[in-house]
Amino acid sequence: MCLSQAVSGQNLTLGFDNQVSTWIGSNYTEQLYTQAGIRYIPTLSPSWKTGRNSKFDAELSINTYGNLLFTDAELDTATYDFKAYRLWMRYSTSNLEIRAGLQKINFGSSNILRPLMWFDNIDFRDPLQLTNGVYALLGRYYFNNNANIWLWTLYGNKETKGWEVVPSVWDIPEYGGRLQLPVPLGEIAFSYHHRDADYSELYAGNPLVTDTRFTEQMFALDGKWDVGPGIWFEYSGKLNDKDNLLVTRWETWYSLGIDYTFPLGKGLNAGSEFFHYSNNAEDEQMKTTRNFSTLSLSYPLFLSHSISGLVYYNWDTEEWYRFLNLQLKYDYISLYLMAFWNPDKLTMFVGSDDSNSFAGKGFQLMVVLDI
Repeated sequence: MCLSQAVSGQNLTLGFDNQVSTWIGSNYTEQLYTQAGIRYIPTLSPSWKTGRNSKFDAELSINTYGNLLFTDAELDTATYDFKAYRLWMRYSTSNLEIRAGLQKINFGSSNILRPLMWFDNIDFRDPLQLTNGVYALLGRYYFNNNANIWLWTLYGNKETKGWEVVPSVWDIPEYGGRLQLPVPLGEIAFSYHHRDADYSELYAGNPLVTDTRFTEQMFALDGKWDVGPGIWFEYSGKLNDKDNLLVTRWETWYSLGIDYTFPLGKGLNAGSEFFHYSNNAEDEQMKTTRNFSTLSLSYPLFLSHSISGLVYYNWDTEEWYRFLNLQLKYDYISLYLMAFWNPDKLTMFVGSDDSNSFAGKGFQLMVVLDI
C-alpha cells in the first residue's frame, strides 16, 4: 500500500507493507522435535524529495514472533519477542548515500558460505533472508566509473554478529571501510574493520585476567567476474590482540565460487563454492580447520514457481548436508516446502550459533503473506 501527498510544497510518499509468515516443521535427531510459529513484520517507508537529485527516506519495521517447540508430543518451550527490526534514516543523491540507525550491512561476492559475513547472519536456506540489523552510520559514495567507497562506524551493539564468538564492547565505536573498483569483466574490493571485543564471559572465574577487552582487526579482499560462467572469491583475515590468550593471533577464511545457467528447459542454474577456515595455532593452542564444498541447483517451474536443492560436504568430518526447497509464489502469497537430511549436530558455521530447526532429518512448511 502506498500513499502520496504534497507537504509544504515537497512530494512526500508514505509506503506501508506487511509481511506475515507462519511455519510448521519437524526434525528428528535423538528425539522428534516439532516447531510451529508465526511472525509479523510491518514496515513503514516514508520518502520525501529535497531537490532534483536528492531525497530523504527512512525505514521503520518491527519483528514480532512467537514459536512453540514440542519434544515428542509434549510442549517443551514457548518463545516470543517484539523488537525493532529496521530503524534508519538516509540522505541520498545521485552519487552519495548516508544512512544512520538500525540497518542491514552486508557485502561480498559469495552466496552460501561467506567469509565476508561480518555484520549479518543471513542463512542461504532461509526463504525470508532474515537477519538482525546493527546500529551504525554508513556512508557510500559512487564514482562515475562505477567505483565506490564505503565508510562506517558501529556503536551500541550488544549482540554477536557474523562470525563473532563474543560481542563488541558496546560503548566503544567500531569503524571500517570498503573500496570497490571496476576491473575488466567484473570488480574487485578491499575491506577493513576494527573493533574492541568483550571477552568478559569467557574469562569469568580467572582472577589473573583483569582486562577482558581486546582489539580485533579484519582485512578482506574479494572479487567477481562474468567470463561466461560467473566466478568469484572472498578472502578474510582477522588479526587478534596478542594479549588475548583464548584465541590464536591470526584467523583465515576464504571461498571460491562459480555458477552457470545451462540452456536446459527453462534454464538450470548450478553453482558451487569451496569454503575454508583455519587458525594459526601455536604452542598449546588448538588448531581448527573447516573445509566445505557446496553444490546448489535451481530450476524455474511454470509461472513464478521454482525448485532448488543444496548439498554441503564437510571434508573434515566427512558429513553431508542436504536441503530441498519447493517454492510456489503467487501475487501476495508464497509457499515453501522444505526438506532436509543433515547430521544431528551442525558444524556448518565457525563461530556462529546454528538453528536446530535444520538438524537431523525433517521438513518445514512455510507460508508467507506480503500485503
